[in-house]
Amino acid sequence: MYSLLILQIQTILPSNVLEWSRQMPPFVWNISIAVNAIIIGLILKFITSRLLKAYANKENAYSFFRSFITHLSVPVTYFIPLLILKLAMPLMRMEKAYLIALDRVIGIMLIVSFSVLLIRAIRVLEDYIYHFYDLNKADNLKERKIRTQLKFLRKLLVAIIIFVTIALVLLSFESFRKIGTGLLTGVGIGGIIIGFAAQSSLGNLLAGLQLAFTQPIRIDDVLVVEGEWGRVEDITLTYVVLRIWDQRRLILPINYFIQKPFQNWTRISSDIIGTVFIYMDYSIPMEPLRAEFDRLLNQTLLWDNRVNVLQVTDAKEHTMEIRMLVSARNSSDAFDLRCFIREKLITFIQKNYPESLPKLRTDFSSQFAQLTSDKTPKPF
Repeated sequence: MYSLLILQIQTILPSNVLEWSRQMPPFVWNISIAVNAIIIGLILKFITSRLLKAYANKENAYSFFRSFITHLSVPVTYFIPLLILKLAMPLMRMEKAYLIALDRVIGIMLIVSFSVLLIRAIRVLEDYIYHFYDLNKADNLKERKIRTQLKFLRKLLVAIIIFVTIALVLLSFESFRKIGTGLLTGVGIGGIIIGFAAQSSLGNLLAGLQLAFTQPIRIDDVLVVEGEWGRVEDITLTYVVLRIWDQRRLILPINYFIQKPFQNWTRISSDIIGTVFIYMDYSIPMEPLRAEFDRLLNQTLLWDNRVNVLQVTDAKEHTMEIRMLVSARNSSDAFDLRCFIREKLITFIQKNYPESLPKLRTDFSSQFAQLTSDKTPKPF
Protein backbone atom coordinates (compact mmCIF):
# COMPACT_ATOMS: atom_id res chain seq x y z
CA MET A 1 0.00 0.00 0.00
CA TYR A 2 2.71 2.47 1.01
CA SER A 3 4.83 1.52 -2.02
CA LEU A 4 1.98 2.28 -4.40
CA LEU A 5 1.36 5.65 -2.72
CA ILE A 6 5.04 6.50 -2.89
CA LEU A 7 5.18 5.68 -6.60
CA GLN A 8 2.12 7.84 -7.29
CA ILE A 9 3.52 10.79 -5.34
CA GLN A 10 6.92 10.42 -6.97
CA THR A 11 5.34 10.77 -10.39
CA ILE A 12 3.84 14.08 -9.30
CA LEU A 13 6.88 15.64 -7.61
CA PRO A 14 9.63 17.23 -9.71
CA SER A 15 12.82 15.20 -10.17
CA ASN A 16 15.02 17.84 -8.50
CA VAL A 17 12.92 17.66 -5.33
CA LEU A 18 13.30 13.90 -5.20
CA GLU A 19 17.04 14.18 -5.79
CA TRP A 20 17.35 16.78 -3.07
CA SER A 21 15.37 14.58 -0.63
CA ARG A 22 17.79 11.67 -1.16
CA GLN A 23 20.72 13.89 -0.17
CA MET A 24 19.14 14.85 3.17
CA PRO A 25 19.37 12.65 6.29
CA PRO A 26 16.17 10.63 6.81
CA PHE A 27 15.54 12.19 10.22
CA VAL A 28 15.75 15.76 8.86
CA TRP A 29 13.66 14.84 5.83
CA ASN A 30 10.92 13.29 7.97
CA ILE A 31 10.84 16.30 10.31
CA SER A 32 10.62 18.69 7.36
CA ILE A 33 7.71 16.74 5.85
CA ALA A 34 5.84 16.77 9.17
CA VAL A 35 6.45 20.50 9.71
CA ASN A 36 5.50 21.41 6.16
CA ALA A 37 2.34 19.29 6.32
CA ILE A 38 1.27 20.99 9.56
CA ILE A 39 2.04 24.45 8.14
CA ILE A 40 0.07 23.73 4.96
CA GLY A 41 -2.85 22.50 7.06
CA LEU A 42 -2.80 25.62 9.26
CA ILE A 43 -2.65 27.87 6.16
CA LEU A 44 -5.67 26.10 4.66
CA LYS A 45 -7.52 26.46 7.96
CA PHE A 46 -6.59 30.16 8.16
CA ILE A 47 -7.83 30.84 4.62
CA THR A 48 -11.09 29.00 5.28
CA SER A 49 -11.68 30.88 8.54
CA ARG A 50 -11.04 34.27 6.94
CA LEU A 51 -13.49 33.53 4.13
CA LEU A 52 -16.17 32.39 6.57
CA LYS A 53 -15.64 35.45 8.79
CA ALA A 54 -16.00 37.71 5.74
CA TYR A 55 -19.42 36.21 5.04
CA ALA A 56 -20.39 36.22 8.72
CA ASN A 57 -19.69 39.94 9.12
CA LYS A 58 -22.20 40.75 6.39
CA GLU A 59 -25.11 39.52 8.54
CA ASN A 60 -26.26 41.31 11.68
CA ALA A 61 -28.43 38.68 13.38
CA TYR A 62 -27.98 34.93 13.09
CA SER A 63 -25.25 33.77 10.72
CA PHE A 64 -24.61 30.17 9.70
CA PHE A 65 -20.97 31.09 9.01
CA ARG A 66 -20.57 32.66 12.45
CA SER A 67 -21.96 29.52 14.06
CA PHE A 68 -19.62 27.43 11.90
CA ILE A 69 -16.60 29.43 13.09
CA THR A 70 -17.71 29.33 16.74
CA HIS A 71 -18.17 25.56 16.93
CA LEU A 72 -15.77 24.18 14.30
CA SER A 73 -12.78 26.51 14.48
CA VAL A 74 -10.90 24.51 17.14
CA PRO A 75 -11.49 20.95 15.80
CA VAL A 76 -10.67 22.06 12.22
CA THR A 77 -7.36 23.46 13.53
CA TYR A 78 -6.35 19.90 14.45
CA PHE A 79 -8.15 17.94 11.74
CA ILE A 80 -6.74 19.62 8.60
CA PRO A 81 -3.02 19.45 9.63
CA LEU A 82 -3.47 15.81 10.70
CA LEU A 83 -5.14 15.02 7.38
CA ILE A 84 -2.31 16.66 5.40
CA LEU A 85 0.26 14.85 7.55
CA LYS A 86 -1.55 11.55 6.92
CA LEU A 87 -1.44 12.15 3.17
CA ALA A 88 2.26 13.11 3.28
CA MET A 89 3.37 10.08 5.31
CA PRO A 90 4.29 7.94 2.22
CA LEU A 91 7.09 10.47 1.51
CA MET A 92 8.81 9.75 4.82
CA ARG A 93 11.89 7.53 4.83
CA MET A 94 11.97 5.17 7.79
CA GLU A 95 11.73 1.49 8.58
CA LYS A 96 8.42 -0.15 7.86
CA ALA A 97 7.75 -1.04 11.51
CA TYR A 98 8.20 2.59 12.64
CA LEU A 99 6.17 3.87 9.70
CA ILE A 100 3.27 1.55 10.55
CA ALA A 101 3.39 2.59 14.21
CA LEU A 102 3.45 6.29 13.31
CA ASP A 103 0.66 5.77 10.81
CA ARG A 104 -1.44 4.09 13.51
CA VAL A 105 -0.89 6.96 15.99
CA ILE A 106 -1.75 9.61 13.41
CA GLY A 107 -4.75 7.54 12.30
CA ILE A 108 -6.07 7.38 15.86
CA MET A 109 -5.58 11.14 16.29
CA LEU A 110 -7.36 11.70 12.99
CA ILE A 111 -10.30 9.52 14.08
CA VAL A 112 -10.62 11.38 17.40
CA SER A 113 -10.38 14.82 15.77
CA PHE A 114 -12.94 13.81 13.13
CA SER A 115 -15.36 12.61 15.82
CA VAL A 116 -14.99 15.94 17.64
CA LEU A 117 -15.62 17.65 14.30
CA LEU A 118 -18.84 15.67 13.83
CA ILE A 119 -20.03 16.48 17.36
CA ARG A 120 -19.40 20.19 16.83
CA ALA A 121 -21.12 20.00 13.41
CA ILE A 122 -24.25 18.78 15.21
CA ARG A 123 -24.05 21.97 17.30
CA VAL A 124 -23.97 24.04 14.10
CA LEU A 125 -27.09 22.26 12.84
CA GLU A 126 -28.74 22.80 16.23
CA ASP A 127 -28.06 26.55 16.10
CA TYR A 128 -29.50 26.67 12.59
CA ILE A 129 -32.75 25.00 13.68
CA TYR A 130 -32.96 27.07 16.89
CA HIS A 131 -32.85 30.20 14.75
CA PHE A 132 -36.06 29.23 12.96
CA TYR A 133 -37.81 27.82 16.05
CA ASP A 134 -37.48 30.53 18.67
CA LEU A 135 -38.99 29.85 22.12
CA ASN A 136 -39.61 33.56 22.81
CA LYS A 137 -43.23 33.41 21.72
CA ALA A 138 -46.53 33.41 23.58
CA ASP A 139 -47.66 30.24 21.79
CA ASN A 140 -44.48 28.22 21.27
CA LEU A 141 -45.93 24.71 21.13
CA LYS A 142 -44.35 23.81 17.77
CA GLU A 143 -40.98 25.27 18.81
CA ARG A 144 -40.93 23.27 22.05
CA LYS A 145 -41.85 20.09 20.16
CA ILE A 146 -39.00 20.51 17.65
CA ARG A 147 -36.47 21.47 20.32
CA THR A 148 -37.33 18.49 22.52
CA GLN A 149 -36.79 16.04 19.65
CA LEU A 150 -33.63 17.82 18.53
CA LYS A 151 -32.16 17.92 22.03
CA PHE A 152 -32.65 14.20 22.56
CA LEU A 153 -31.43 13.27 19.07
CA ARG A 154 -28.32 15.40 19.51
CA LYS A 155 -27.39 13.63 22.73
CA LEU A 156 -28.14 10.24 21.18
CA LEU A 157 -26.00 11.01 18.12
CA VAL A 158 -23.15 12.26 20.31
CA ALA A 159 -23.29 9.04 22.34
CA ILE A 160 -23.24 6.96 19.12
CA ILE A 161 -20.30 8.94 17.71
CA ILE A 162 -18.31 8.49 20.92
CA PHE A 163 -19.10 4.77 21.00
CA VAL A 164 -18.09 4.28 17.35
CA THR A 165 -14.91 6.33 17.89
CA ILE A 166 -13.85 4.19 20.85
CA ALA A 167 -14.64 1.04 18.84
CA LEU A 168 -12.55 2.21 15.86
CA VAL A 169 -9.62 3.14 18.10
CA LEU A 170 -9.70 -0.24 19.86
CA LEU A 171 -10.06 -2.16 16.60
CA SER A 172 -6.90 -0.53 15.27
CA PHE A 173 -4.94 -2.67 17.78
CA GLU A 174 -4.64 -6.36 17.00
CA SER A 175 -4.73 -7.44 20.66
CA PHE A 176 -7.97 -5.57 21.38
CA ARG A 177 -9.47 -6.96 18.19
CA LYS A 178 -8.85 -10.49 19.43
CA ILE A 179 -10.29 -9.68 22.85
CA GLY A 180 -13.40 -8.18 21.22
CA THR A 181 -13.83 -11.26 19.04
CA GLY A 182 -13.53 -13.51 22.10
CA LEU A 183 -16.14 -11.47 23.99
CA LEU A 184 -18.56 -11.60 21.06
CA THR A 185 -18.24 -15.39 20.65
CA GLY A 186 -18.20 -16.27 24.37
CA VAL A 187 -21.47 -14.77 25.56
CA GLY A 188 -22.54 -17.42 28.10
CA ILE A 189 -23.15 -16.41 31.70
CA GLY A 190 -21.18 -13.19 31.38
CA GLY A 191 -23.52 -11.94 28.67
CA ILE A 192 -26.56 -12.70 30.83
CA ILE A 193 -25.03 -10.82 33.80
CA ILE A 194 -24.21 -7.82 31.60
CA GLY A 195 -27.74 -7.93 30.18
CA PHE A 196 -29.29 -7.74 33.64
CA ALA A 197 -26.87 -5.00 34.70
CA ALA A 198 -27.67 -2.91 31.63
CA GLN A 199 -31.42 -3.45 31.86
CA SER A 200 -32.06 -0.21 33.75
CA SER A 201 -29.88 1.86 31.41
CA LEU A 202 -31.47 0.35 28.31
CA GLY A 203 -34.89 0.95 29.82
CA ASN A 204 -34.04 4.63 30.33
CA LEU A 205 -32.73 4.87 26.77
CA LEU A 206 -35.88 3.33 25.30
CA ALA A 207 -38.00 5.55 27.55
CA GLY A 208 -36.05 8.54 26.25
CA LEU A 209 -36.76 7.53 22.65
CA GLN A 210 -40.44 7.15 23.45
CA LEU A 211 -40.43 10.49 25.26
CA ALA A 212 -38.77 12.29 22.34
CA PHE A 213 -41.30 11.17 19.74
CA THR A 214 -44.57 10.70 21.67
CA GLN A 215 -43.73 13.83 23.70
CA PRO A 216 -45.81 13.71 26.89
CA ILE A 217 -43.38 16.46 27.94
CA ARG A 218 -41.30 18.98 25.99
CA ILE A 219 -38.63 21.53 26.70
CA ASP A 220 -40.16 24.52 28.59
CA ASP A 221 -43.37 22.61 29.40
CA VAL A 222 -45.05 23.56 32.69
CA LEU A 223 -45.48 20.47 34.89
CA VAL A 224 -46.77 19.62 38.33
CA VAL A 225 -44.73 16.63 39.51
CA GLU A 226 -44.46 15.27 43.05
CA GLY A 227 -46.44 18.29 44.25
CA GLU A 228 -43.95 20.74 42.68
CA TRP A 229 -44.70 23.31 39.96
CA GLY A 230 -41.94 23.97 37.45
CA ARG A 231 -40.72 24.07 33.86
CA VAL A 232 -38.82 21.38 31.95
CA GLU A 233 -35.28 22.75 31.72
CA ASP A 234 -33.40 19.80 30.23
CA ILE A 235 -34.05 16.30 28.89
CA THR A 236 -31.06 13.96 28.79
CA LEU A 237 -30.74 10.31 27.81
CA THR A 238 -31.38 9.18 31.39
CA TYR A 239 -33.08 11.96 33.39
CA VAL A 240 -35.21 15.11 33.19
CA VAL A 241 -34.42 18.39 34.95
CA LEU A 242 -37.42 20.37 36.24
CA ARG A 243 -36.74 24.01 37.18
CA ILE A 244 -39.09 24.77 40.08
CA TRP A 245 -40.54 28.27 40.50
CA ASP A 246 -38.16 29.10 43.39
CA GLN A 247 -35.05 28.17 41.30
CA ARG A 248 -34.66 24.69 42.79
CA ARG A 249 -34.10 21.76 40.41
CA LEU A 250 -36.05 18.51 40.60
CA ILE A 251 -34.16 15.63 38.94
CA LEU A 252 -36.32 12.71 37.82
CA PRO A 253 -35.41 9.52 35.91
CA ILE A 254 -36.69 9.68 32.37
CA ASN A 255 -38.84 6.56 32.71
CA TYR A 256 -40.78 8.33 35.51
CA PHE A 257 -42.78 10.17 32.84
CA ILE A 258 -43.69 6.89 31.16
CA GLN A 259 -44.73 5.01 34.28
CA LYS A 260 -46.31 7.60 36.63
CA PRO A 261 -49.04 10.25 36.28
CA PHE A 262 -48.21 13.96 36.30
CA GLN A 263 -49.82 17.24 35.25
CA ASN A 264 -48.76 18.99 32.02
CA TRP A 265 -50.26 22.48 31.82
CA THR A 266 -48.88 23.19 28.33
CA ARG A 267 -49.50 19.87 26.57
CA ILE A 268 -51.67 21.31 23.78
CA SER A 269 -51.27 25.06 24.25
CA SER A 270 -49.80 27.46 26.78
CA ASP A 271 -53.06 29.32 27.54
CA ILE A 272 -54.74 28.34 30.79
CA ILE A 273 -57.70 29.16 33.05
CA GLY A 274 -57.10 30.23 36.64
CA THR A 275 -59.46 30.39 39.61
CA VAL A 276 -59.83 32.98 42.36
CA PHE A 277 -61.88 32.21 45.48
CA ILE A 278 -63.05 34.74 48.06
CA TYR A 279 -65.43 34.19 50.97
CA MET A 280 -67.87 36.98 51.84
CA ASP A 281 -70.79 37.63 54.12
CA TYR A 282 -74.31 37.10 52.73
CA SER A 283 -74.85 40.85 52.68
CA ILE A 284 -72.35 41.51 49.84
CA PRO A 285 -74.09 42.88 46.71
CA MET A 286 -73.07 40.85 43.66
CA GLU A 287 -73.62 43.32 40.82
CA PRO A 288 -71.13 45.98 42.04
CA LEU A 289 -68.64 43.20 42.71
CA ARG A 290 -69.13 41.79 39.21
CA ALA A 291 -68.75 45.25 37.66
CA GLU A 292 -65.50 45.86 39.55
CA PHE A 293 -64.24 42.43 38.47
CA ASP A 294 -64.89 43.29 34.81
CA ARG A 295 -63.19 46.66 35.19
CA LEU A 296 -60.06 45.12 36.73
CA LEU A 297 -59.74 42.57 33.93
CA ASN A 298 -60.07 45.20 31.23
CA GLN A 299 -57.31 47.35 32.70
CA THR A 300 -54.62 44.64 32.89
CA LEU A 301 -52.58 43.10 30.06
CA LEU A 302 -52.35 39.80 31.94
CA TRP A 303 -55.87 38.86 30.81
CA ASP A 304 -56.20 37.40 27.29
CA ASN A 305 -59.90 38.39 26.83
CA ARG A 306 -61.20 34.81 26.67
CA VAL A 307 -62.76 33.78 30.00
CA ASN A 308 -64.43 36.14 32.48
CA VAL A 309 -66.82 34.52 35.00
CA LEU A 310 -67.89 35.46 38.53
CA GLN A 311 -70.30 33.10 40.31
CA VAL A 312 -71.45 32.13 43.78
CA THR A 313 -70.39 28.48 43.86
CA ASP A 314 -71.23 27.54 47.45
CA ALA A 315 -73.17 28.75 50.47
CA LYS A 316 -71.63 27.81 53.78
CA GLU A 317 -72.87 28.28 57.32
CA HIS A 318 -71.33 31.73 57.83
CA THR A 319 -70.06 32.79 54.37
CA MET A 320 -70.75 32.29 50.71
CA GLU A 321 -68.06 31.15 48.29
CA ILE A 322 -67.47 33.40 45.27
CA ARG A 323 -65.45 31.88 42.45
CA MET A 324 -63.90 33.87 39.61
CA LEU A 325 -62.55 32.26 36.44
CA VAL A 326 -59.90 34.14 34.47
CA SER A 327 -57.83 33.15 31.45
CA ALA A 328 -54.25 34.03 30.54
CA ARG A 329 -51.70 33.31 27.80
CA ASN A 330 -49.56 31.10 30.04
CA SER A 331 -49.37 29.79 33.57
CA SER A 332 -47.04 32.54 34.79
CA ASP A 333 -49.45 35.26 33.64
CA ALA A 334 -52.34 33.29 35.13
CA PHE A 335 -50.70 33.20 38.56
CA ASP A 336 -49.97 36.94 38.48
CA LEU A 337 -53.50 37.67 37.26
CA ARG A 338 -55.07 35.65 40.07
CA CYS A 339 -53.02 37.53 42.66
CA PHE A 340 -53.93 40.87 41.03
CA ILE A 341 -57.69 40.15 41.04
CA ARG A 342 -57.64 38.81 44.60
CA GLU A 343 -55.78 41.83 46.00
CA LYS A 344 -57.81 44.45 44.12
CA LEU A 345 -61.19 42.94 44.95
CA ILE A 346 -60.39 42.65 48.64
CA THR A 347 -59.30 46.30 48.63
CA PHE A 348 -62.53 47.27 46.82
CA ILE A 349 -64.66 45.45 49.40
CA GLN A 350 -62.74 46.94 52.32
CA LYS A 351 -63.34 50.48 51.03
CA ASN A 352 -66.95 50.16 49.81
CA TYR A 353 -68.57 47.26 51.68
CA PRO A 354 -66.63 46.67 54.92
CA GLU A 355 -69.78 45.39 56.62
CA SER A 356 -69.86 42.51 54.11
CA LEU A 357 -66.51 41.07 55.16
CA PRO A 358 -66.79 37.63 56.78
CA LYS A 359 -68.26 37.91 60.27
CA LEU A 360 -69.49 35.62 63.02
CA ARG A 361 -73.13 36.20 64.06
CA THR A 362 -74.41 35.37 67.52
CA ASP A 363 -78.07 35.47 68.58
CA PHE A 364 -78.51 36.67 72.21
CA SER A 365 -82.32 37.10 72.10
CA SER A 366 -83.19 33.78 73.77
CA GLN A 367 -80.57 34.25 76.46
CA PHE A 368 -81.82 37.82 77.10
CA ALA A 369 -85.42 36.61 77.40
CA GLN A 370 -84.39 33.93 79.88
CA LEU A 371 -82.41 36.49 81.88
CA THR A 372 -85.31 38.95 82.08
CA SER A 373 -87.75 36.21 83.05
CA ASP A 374 -85.52 35.21 85.95
CA LYS A 375 -85.55 38.82 87.25
CA THR A 376 -89.35 39.26 87.08
CA PRO A 377 -90.74 39.51 90.69
CA LYS A 378 -92.91 36.59 91.70
CA PRO A 379 -96.37 37.24 93.25
CA PHE A 380 -96.90 36.45 96.95
